[in-house]
This record gives sequence, structure tokens and C-alpha cells, in this order.
Amino acid sequence: MLPSATAANTYYYYYWPGAAAAGGLGFSRAAIIGRAKGESNRYSRSRTTCLCLAARVSIPPTPSPSEPLPTRRSPVPASAAAAACCRDEMEAAAAVAVPRHKVKKQINLFYCAECEELALKVAAASDAIQLQSINWRNFPDGFPNLFINNAHDIRGQHVAFLASFSSPAIIFEQISVIFALPKLFIASFTLVLPFFPTGTFERVEEEGDVATAFTLARILSMIPKSRGGPTSVVIYDIHALQERFYFGDDVLPCFETGIPLLLQRLSQLPDADNVTIAFPDDGAWKRFHKSLANFPVVVCAKVREGDKRIVRIKEGNPEGRHVVIVDDLVQSGGTLRECQKVLAAHGATKVSAYVTHAVFPNQSYERFMTANSAEPGDQFAYFWITDSCPQTVKAISQQPPFEVLSLASSIADALQI
Repeated sequence: MLPSATAANTYYYYYWPGAAAAGGLGFSRAAIIGRAKGESNRYSRSRTTCLCLAARVSIPPTPSPSEPLPTRRSPVPASAAAAACCRDEMEAAAAVAVPRHKVKKQINLFYCAECEELALKVAAASDAIQLQSINWRNFPDGFPNLFINNAHDIRGQHVAFLASFSSPAIIFEQISVIFALPKLFIASFTLVLPFFPTGTFERVEEEGDVATAFTLARILSMIPKSRGGPTSVVIYDIHALQERFYFGDDVLPCFETGIPLLLQRLSQLPDADNVTIAFPDDGAWKRFHKSLANFPVVVCAKVREGDKRIVRIKEGNPEGRHVVIVDDLVQSGGTLRECQKVLAAHGATKVSAYVTHAVFPNQSYERFMTANSAEPGDQFAYFWITDSCPQTVKAISQQPPFEVLSLASSIADALQI
């Protein structure tokens, strides 16, 4: 529509057929041509502008003689003209702002031998994930003899690898595959490493210590880029948050947490309104308290008495409550055991535990099994873990008080980031 002005300050609107094409952005534009004094069928080239959703662009050249000149319509008061123009722009903006359904990326998911069960669950959680396979073989001397199946078919596609670094013996063969996949002309590459195993050795306390958390982070930072750019590395509940800075700029670390799985499970308990969260130390509190802010909190601490370190309650009251101890991982479980005893002694009616990573070296999980508890007061009501450590899950599956909260759905969602 092309406005013009008469001496009476009345505005006329014209339509110029070429105005809609002036923007070239795929939607109609309101073309406003500046004032032409005296005659309504004239317009000034010096004042010619085009407005669309508050964006200003140049109007195309003056129409050729063969192109019809603008035709006049009825005079419209200036205020009504402005309102009409504003309404047109708002309608155009609303049409553009309509949300479109996000199309899921189709992911080709490779996995190590240990993670086969978890990989099957991840694929079952999303119809956008297709499992692919690798032949994990060894030469007679023990070194890996690996083959990536369908290597040619995954060109131009999104690829992910589900890893488990549960022992040094299987890390090298997986690193070999991880470094090979991005070079197969794939669209993007994501490494899912649910448990970052060297995270507990993240700092040097005396000269000679080797911070292996930094070493592993540097190795992963050397993963080649795919055609889509740097590799995304998905890790769950890394032991120390500062470890994110150990990774180089050639990878994109994505830190996820298993706490939403715990929250969902707690909401299903018959005594869900009587739950208190306990942290075994200040480190666990700093890590998780914001995610569990809606619960009463008990914070424990280790204090030294002679040659022993004793667990004490630092703050909070567990009396009459179902107390759930939350931490990122468990090794021998000694601290959890001491916390359970202290909480029970201070009146907790039930004590449960949650850890994202159930490492349990040397079958130390056996001390928590209900059948091995010396007294009823030593038992955990529930012990929730995730399947980030596949070997542990196989060993303690269906053994009370253990209950596995699978990361499968969370991993499927993370692969769409």
C-alpha cells in the first residue's frame, strides 16, 4: 500500500504490485511510499522506503512505463492508516512466529560390548535411533582387530558412540573406534560416556601426583572433527564440576545428571511427603543441593577423632524422616555405611541411598545386600543406582535393596541436542 498526502493532510493508500516482492524473505511486506504533496497519484523517490516487521529495506527502482502506476483508493485518516499498517505487521509477525514441529535427528548409534543392553534400551526409547554394530575382535597377540560395519552407509549421517571405560583393558580399543568414526564423512559425532572413571583423581596434592582426570580429558579432546564440527561428549554427574575446564576447545562437553530419575522415583514412594535428602559431605551438597531444593536437607561431615575419621551430622534433623543419601558415586561404600548408622541413631525411620555411578570394586556391593545385613537397623530401604556402570548392573540386578534407574531415555534426549 502506498501512502500519499494532500494539502488537507489526508492520507491515501495505494497498492504497488511490486511491493510484495521487494522484501524477498518469503512473506508479504507492507510497502509505504513517502508523501507526495499536492497530487495523490504522485510519489517521491527520495522518500521511498519499505517496512516489514520493523525491518527497513530499499524499494525496487521506479516502475517502467509499461508497469501500471499505483491506483488511488479512498482517503483514510492518518490515525486509521497507522492502525491498519500496525495491524498488518502484527498479523505477519504472528504468522511467522507459529512454532514448527522440530524434526528429530536420525542417529546411528554404535556401542561397546559392555553397553549392549543399555544401547538396546536407548534405541527403544526413541524411534530416531538406529543401532549399528562393530566387530570387536583381537589378534593372537591380544591387540584389537576392529571392524566398523556399514561404514560406507553412514556417510552424511549423524553418528554416536556409547562407551564404557570400566577398566583400562578396554579403553584402548574404544578410543581407536572413537577416533575412527568422525573420519567416515559423517554429519556429526557424539560420544556418550556415562561414567568418567578418572574423575576422582582430579587434582595434585603433592609433587609427583598425576591427575589422571586431566589426562583422560586431554585424550578425548583430541577426537578428530567430523564434517559437522567438533565432537559432543556427553557425561553424567562428573565427580568435580571444575573438570569441565580440563577439556580442550576441539570438543564440546555436555554434562548431564541422573537426578531427574531420582526425583521421579521419589515421587512414586508411598511416603514421598516425608523424604529428607542427606549429603555425605560438603562436596555432595555443593553438587546437588540446587537440584533437590524442595526437600529438607541433612548435611554430614567427616571429623577426625585420633587416628579415625568419624561421620557426624553437621546440620539438619533426620528424626522421623525417610532419609535418602545422595552422592555422585560409590566405591567401597564405607562412607555411606557410616552415614546410614548416624542417621538411624538420630531417629531416621528409614534410610535409602542414591548414586549415579555404582563402581563397587572387588564386589563391595555385597555389604549392602539385605541378605548380608547383620541387623535390620543396618539395612537400606532402597539403594538406587543408574546403569552407567554396566558390569555392576549385571552383578546386582534384582538384588534388594538395589534398584536400577536407567539412563536410556535421558541419553536418547541428549543425542538430540
